[in-house]
Amino acid sequence: MKRVTGIGGIFFKAKDAPALRAWYQRHLGIDVQAWGGTGFSWGETEGQAGVGTTVWSIGSTETEAFSPNGAPFMINYRVADLHALVKLLKEEGCEVLDKIDESEYGKFAWVIDPEGNKVELWQPPIGQ
Repeated sequence: MKRVTGIGGIFFKAKDAPALRAWYQRHLGIDVQAWGGTGFSWGETEGQAGVGTTVWSIGSTETEAFSPNGAPFMINYRVADLHALVKLLKEEGCEVLDKIDESEYGKFAWVIDPEGNKVELWQPPIGQ
């Protein structure tokens, strides 16, 4: 079974999120949008089939999105079949959070790695 197929997004916290977003926009040319991040689109290239977007976002240190740990980052991995992977991870003894979110943005689940980092798993909607 195919597990991770790519990186869907990189999210990190900042003490002054607006200032840090502005720094990245000014100095690295990242097109930071009003929601606090951007999407890097990519297409089919040699050795990489399909098209998609990788999200990059800076949020406030107040966000609870990375809980239960206090890490200043969270990586979102694209997966092909979220429900099958969650079932397999549970069978392998991994700490998988019981919640699965499904919305127009796709399906999301979370697993905690051995260092206590919350890892987001994302199955994009068809066509993304």
